[in-house]
Amino acid sequence: MNGKARVLVLSLGAAVAAALTLGAQTAAQQEPFDVVIAHGQIVDGTGSPWYSGDVGIRGGRIAAIGKLDGARTKRTIDAQGKVIAPGFIDMLGQSELTILVDARVPSKIFQGITTEITGEGNSPAPVNEAMLAADRAGYEHYGLTPDWRTLREYFARIEKQGMGINLASYVGATSVRRMVLGDANVRPMDVQLEEMKELVRQAMRDGAVGLSTALQYAPAPYAKTEELIALAREAARSGGIYATHMRSEGDGVLESIDEAARIGREAGIPVEIWHLKAAGKANWGRMAQIVARIEQARASGVDMSANTYAYTAWFNTFSAFVPPWAHDGGDARLIERLKDPATRARIRRDMVTPGKDSAGEDWDNEWQEIPGPEAIQIAVVQNPELLPLEGKRLSEVAALWKEDPIDALSDILIKDRAFTEVAVFGMDEPDVLLALKQPWVSIDNDSQGTSPEGLLGHEHPHPRAYGTFPRILRKYVREERQLTLADAIRKFTALPAQRMRLTDRGVLKQGMWADVVVFDPAKIRDKATFENPNQFSEGMEFVLVNGVPVIEGGKMTGALPGKVLRGPGFVP
Repeated sequence: MNGKARVLVLSLGAAVAAALTLGAQTAAQQEPFDVVIAHGQIVDGTGSPWYSGDVGIRGGRIAAIGKLDGARTKRTIDAQGKVIAPGFIDMLGQSELTILVDARVPSKIFQGITTEITGEGNSPAPVNEAMLAADRAGYEHYGLTPDWRTLREYFARIEKQGMGINLASYVGATSVRRMVLGDANVRPMDVQLEEMKELVRQAMRDGAVGLSTALQYAPAPYAKTEELIALAREAARSGGIYATHMRSEGDGVLESIDEAARIGREAGIPVEIWHLKAAGKANWGRMAQIVARIEQARASGVDMSANTYAYTAWFNTFSAFVPPWAHDGGDARLIERLKDPATRARIRRDMVTPGKDSAGEDWDNEWQEIPGPEAIQIAVVQNPELLPLEGKRLSEVAALWKEDPIDALSDILIKDRAFTEVAVFGMDEPDVLLALKQPWVSIDNDSQGTSPEGLLGHEHPHPRAYGTFPRILRKYVREERQLTLADAIRKFTALPAQRMRLTDRGVLKQGMWADVVVFDPAKIRDKATFENPNQFSEGMEFVLVNGVPVIEGGKMTGALPGKVLRGPGFVP
């Protein structure tokens, strides 16, 4: 074959290949969409203003955005006058156990939450027999028998069951510490620290998104900064981030930010501060200092950001009011100490005395941060005999029992095996708003998925469990105009996705997973209150998770299309 003939054959081959490629592209374009969400106001998550358009979904992903009139589709959702936005990402969700009770996670999906990040200090795994025994009250409360020991096994459990939202988890530094050191106030020896580091490495291979701490809750306060840096370095090697409930959110908040920045700097890891706040009346007005300290860390090169739920009451375990030394050895030892008159008197002295505790340690003394016992609302109990207390203030319980409030607190902990959870009214609205408006602040629900029905309906949670995201849209966007709709949606979607390295979620863009919400911005609202929290938010007309509706026409479908989202260190 001469040179000209060879060129002709090659040219014909290229033309045929091009024709085949074009044919395949045309066939793909002609393949019908599973869903077209039509005629909506697209708020894409990036912070850009809305624009008119349609969103076409195929195979669980966004296949096209634009004008799709006349396109073949199996189903059309008319979003005329409605917002189409990415599904919301909850930066701290706490649903690791309740998702096994009600896999639909109703309180989340009615808010528009399609992805949750969980694992605050204590992660669902790793766990061992000693931890399971110590935490038996919590598992019994939900009727669960844990059949997992590692994060990989936990993820397999929830994948097999199915779930209404996507879920990712940190590995908790508290869990790692308890695996090796138990609940004791001790420092790890070198060999023990190596065991703890290996547990972090294994959890990152299992799919953890990073390392977390909850440094207010025993035994976490026993960990020194150097221990946390060593563990965070292991997470950093696998591309994880470090998330923290800081040692103090009150009097010592600036020092706690400095500690978090040091961990980030020395471990070479991004830092996320959970539920940013200025806690306690003495600290009201300090949010400007807090913001400035974080900005200072960022300017120095520390990759630090934060999130908020934007209520003036926090929610935590009632036992956090007791100084850390009294928790040494776990809840069983705490209860023994509360029953002993001399030790109980020492606990009381520490609570009513500002400054260091009687062990000579700085601690986040919540009793000093609140105006009084009327600022504590009993929320969740495990002992059925205490159910009538849910929703009552500690001041009411003390009057009912004819006790001093600290004695009532101690007796509740004894009767409830230290399980009790409470809402604490200890923040100021201007501080909450200033935190919310920072460009590096995203949103966390900081509450487990729940439901007004069944076992979960017997609890009295913080209203944020049902209302966080719609409340921001109602209060701060629509009514007070403190945020634009586009900026609020960015805080709900692209900002947390970027933070968590969820590269295929968080914005409406071709090729991304189709986590999508459709709502009327004039009607979206929260209904949950502190007095009556078990009420779904209203206004989410459609919520799609991986392209499948979990809310349709404002009602649950019962579908379970959620996925486990694993971190960058995951090894299949």
